[in-house]
Amino acid sequence: MSHWPLAAVLAAGVALGACASKTDTTGSISASDLRERHPIVLRDAPRSLDVFIVRAGAGLDRRQAEDVASFAADYRRSGRGGLVAQVPTGAGREMATHGTLEAIRRALAQGGVPPGSLSVRTYPIADPNLASPIRLTFASLQAGLPHSCGQWTQDAGVSDWKLDMANEPLWNFGCSSQATLAAQVADPIDLVRGRTEGRADIVKRMNAIGKLREGKDPSTLYRQETPQINQSVGGH
Repeated sequence: MSHWPLAAVLAAGVALGACASKTDTTGSISASDLRERHPIVLRDAPRSLDVFIVRAGAGLDRRQAEDVASFAADYRRSGRGGLVAQVPTGAGREMATHGTLEAIRRALAQGGVPPGSLSVRTYPIADPNLASPIRLTFASLQAGLPHSCGQWTQDAGVSDWKLDMANEPLWNFGCSSQATLAAQVADPIDLVRGRTEGRADIVKRMNAIGKLREGKDPSTLYRQETPQINQSVGGH
């Protein structure tokens, strides 16, 4: 009786075992591939707010005043350089435009922006029938990807048998999750380094020490009332 079939089976088992011995993979997707394909980078990018022209003497409405106040807070927190207001010209509404600009100045001042931080520039109106807002812009440090998502550089079907046999993720895999993570970060510097440790809660610490001296459990006990199933569903 020949032992060649048994040897072939053992060789195949060793080969499969070698494939499964990788500790840095989940399935066949490397843990570092996603970050390498779609790295989150920091860069100075413009942040803008469009304030639409109101009628002369009306000032900003409540919605636009709140938008400008929030924009001023963002500028104070992460703004780099000056704040620019691009004002439309050539619409025949110079008085309304001037009044809106002055209302913007007052809203920025109420938001804590120094008066000298705003510089005014003009731009010609391309279509008088369309709304031409005053655009506020400042540069800020922002997190994002160096490329756009949705780029399918390889066939997702079965035409490339080498790619199918390799069982590797497609290039676009993980791009949207990385872009969403970058957009949700309030302070992009948090992606580079951690923040300094805050001040300790002395009251909580002394309470814990007091419980230890009394032989009690210093951990926080949260009371949670779990209703019975028949009460929650209205059963009888």
